Amino acid sequence: MISLSKKILGASLVLCGASVPAFAAETLFSNYTMNVNETGKVGTLWVFSRGDIYSGVSLLSLSVESTGIRVLDSKQEQLSDSVTAVKSSFFRDLQAEQRRIPSVYAGKLGYVLPMIGLDDDGAFLQPEGFFSVRGIDNVIENRLDIPDALEDLDTAMHYAVSGFAFDSTKKQLWMARGAAGLGIYDVSSGKKGMYQLNLKTAKLDTAGLNYKWKSSVNPRIFDVKQHPRTGDLWLATEKGLWKWTGNKLSKASTVLDSSARVTGLWMGGEPLTVIAETSRMEKESMKGALWVLREGAKDFAKVNFLDSAGKAQKKDIYDDGDYTVSGVAFIGKTAFVGVMAAGGSVTGYFKLDSAGVRAWDNDGNNQWLNGYETGVTDRDERITSICAFPLEKNVTGLAVSTYGNGISVSADSGKTWTPILNRASLGDDLGTVRMVPSVITSGNGNQSLVSYKVSKNSKITIDVFSYDMRKVRTIVKDAPRGADASRSTNPKEDFWDGLDKAGRPCTMGVYYVRVKDNHGHIGWGKVMTLGGHK
Repeated sequence: MISLSKKILGASLVLCGASVPAFAAETLFSNYTMNVNETGKVGTLWVFSRGDIYSGVSLLSLSVESTGIRVLDSKQEQLSDSVTAVKSSFFRDLQAEQRRIPSVYAGKLGYVLPMIGLDDDGAFLQPEGFFSVRGIDNVIENRLDIPDALEDLDTAMHYAVSGFAFDSTKKQLWMARGAAGLGIYDVSSGKKGMYQLNLKTAKLDTAGLNYKWKSSVNPRIFDVKQHPRTGDLWLATEKGLWKWTGNKLSKASTVLDSSARVTGLWMGGEPLTVIAETSRMEKESMKGALWVLREGAKDFAKVNFLDSAGKAQKKDIYDDGDYTVSGVAFIGKTAFVGVMAAGGSVTGYFKLDSAGVRAWDNDGNNQWLNGYETGVTDRDERITSICAFPLEKNVTGLAVSTYGNGISVSADSGKTWTPILNRASLGDDLGTVRMVPSVITSGNGNQSLVSYKVSKNSKITIDVFSYDMRKVRTIVKDAPRGADASRSTNPKEDFWDGLDKAGRPCTMGVYYVRVKDNHGHIGWGKVMTLGGHK
């Protein structure tokens, strides 16, 4: 036992060293993916991941095979440990505009994401600007100035970047910056600017660091989109929906007037569909709604939720579920609306067509949310974003990012999905056992998948041992697993969450995972837990 412990410990020294994480040989920087977006090229995807220590991006090259989606190539790049694209307490936040990570493909700027730094308490709650990922080895940190009048706000996140729009003709990146108004970055010159919506004059004021911002006059701007037909900028604000045409500012909707707190805006599809989200605090609870403006319609209308027979529901499904939008992907006439429940773990996407959102089940339960139950993921993990991208020349792919299970990709508009995790080749008959990810936080909802392969049908037992080879947990015992060409893991059972057999979080350290079959084969893996609490 001592020699085996020394052998495994020696292999884990890199894991424990200052170079964590060394994910170059992996498919993704981390399986805790928070955002996925197109790259401007066919068959490739950008993925942003948040690990326990660092954040990073992955660039994937994909192809469609008869058995699903195949990863042809993968590269990763680590971000600085002082900045990331996702705020602390992301999943617990109730504000709709802060419960998603906006991103955009912006030509030469590449993959654009918000940039958030550490505040005085060591939490990622200090907006800094935006990332421009122009290549896997070319990640640029762009700092944005903060107006003097905003320094005394109760939270700096009130001026965080929460939306992007890219004008490909003028080569300009527009940013919704909350209380800091509307930001602009000129790609050609590198110049940055700020504007503030002025309700008194119904104009956009050019704003500088000394702009006298007032909440009653200058509403926060939560999102910005460029209309694909007219080129107008549409602004989602806490005082309704506005449209900027050249130098003229006007209301974009009478339904979503100045009393509407419009927190999100998305445009796309054929025919063109515009989706808006409203969200406000009312009587100590969030009141949310999902709106749609279809081509040819005069104004927005609430999205209909239909049962499996096509009957519209009287109750407000969206508000009752406390949903907020995490992203929208358009394919033809259908919008795939990614959502998550405020302050909870319920996530998935609605499939919105010209009639509304139709329940997918046939047993009378009227489930509208597509997720784990419909095969979007093979593990019940939170879905954090969704995007459409050119998968092949004539195929538009769908991709979702998940917090713990990598990403999932579909080549048939969501009918079937292929999960993509940190996967390297595995040896038959437990020749290789990999823990994905190799670093977790005990009892914090984190899981490490035990990855292995057997060449014939087997009964598998998985045990976890501490550094001194004391057994702390049996994961499964004599569980049937079938032979498989890639891996025999059952992702619903073969994982370790960092807890011991009594359900207590294990202390920080390296743990060894033994996998045995009933044919005399034994494989070992290792995982590090950073400790934690239940």
